[in-house]
Amino acid sequence: MFDRRLCAHIDWLMLGAVYLLCAIGVVMIASATADPSRATASQLPATQVYALVLGTGALLVCLVIDYRSFGERAHLIYGGLVLLLVYVLEFGSVRGGGRRWIALPWFNLQPSEFMKIGLALVLARLFSETRHQAPSGRELAIAGALTAVPVVLVARQPDFGTAVTIASVVLGVAILAGMRLKLLGLLLAAALLTAPAAWTFALQDYQRGRILSFVNPSRDPLGAGYQQIQARITVGSGGLWGKGFRKGTQGQLSFLPVAHKDFIFSVLAEEQGFVGVLVVLALYAFVVLRAVDTARRARDRLGALLVVGVLSSFLFQVVYNVSMSAGLAPVKGLTLPLMSYGGSSLIATLAGVGLILNVRMRRFTN
Repeated sequence: MFDRRLCAHIDWLMLGAVYLLCAIGVVMIASATADPSRATASQLPATQVYALVLGTGALLVCLVIDYRSFGERAHLIYGGLVLLLVYVLEFGSVRGGGRRWIALPWFNLQPSEFMKIGLALVLARLFSETRHQAPSGRELAIAGALTAVPVVLVARQPDFGTAVTIASVVLGVAILAGMRLKLLGLLLAAALLTAPAAWTFALQDYQRGRILSFVNPSRDPLGAGYQQIQARITVGSGGLWGKGFRKGTQGQLSFLPVAHKDFIFSVLAEEQGFVGVLVVLALYAFVVLRAVDTARRARDRLGALLVVGVLSSFLFQVVYNVSMSAGLAPVKGLTLPLMSYGGSSLIATLAGVGLILNVRMRRFTN
């Protein structure tokens, strides 16, 4: 049974910052999807609010149930999500050249978004059982195998951006678990050495084109480099105070493709300017710092590792999306957590927030 006295330990400030970001996201989606030539409004903001309601339910579930209960069932949760990823490859819905969704009567489910939480749970369970200061080679090998399975499955959809985001979970958890930095350096060196082979055999033509266009967008200004160029123009045109709500040209006139998804931050920069950008970045920084503080205050190793695992994918996605929107990183299909349009992304992110709040709320329990 849930003890009501635990409510006094809920991090209401973090929760408020999270929902403020969600509200800003809905407003920006409404602006990015508005059609100036028509009086009718887009249905996408209402869909995002519907996902927000479902996400709130997921947050409450992940908050009320003791996180140690999730830890005990981590392998079942992880295994179920792997089966869903296998199902997606065979029977998933195809949109935009990718097979990533399971079509439900009321919702399109993207299991890869929830895999970030599933992997964080199973890795936290694995490393929390370590009896020594640093994880052994066997434990790191198991963690690598547990990470490789969903990464490969998601990359085959293909969704390379989400695959890399999932991989970021193991890095954060392993470092907190005590992985030696020398080993991390060796892994980075191995990645650099295998980069030429990955470029030739692992990346598809459109992925190589995005990287080359990032280095020199003018080589294909109407193709692979188009989004990069338009994103820079959109961010730069906002100035200090921005052009105002629904007064931007890049987002309103559809010069920036899928602005309500991958480039919602660019729309924010154009309409609300540098000041609006600072406010949103401050909110994200506040959420991250509160999560770090939660990991520091966690009552056990499982809670600390779980928070860091959830935070790793969240932070990676925020940093990459903001960098991409400013033209500082190659274009990938990565949404901005809490703000971009996408039901599965929003629900999974709020579920992760629920787990972080769960760990903080129960830091005084036995």
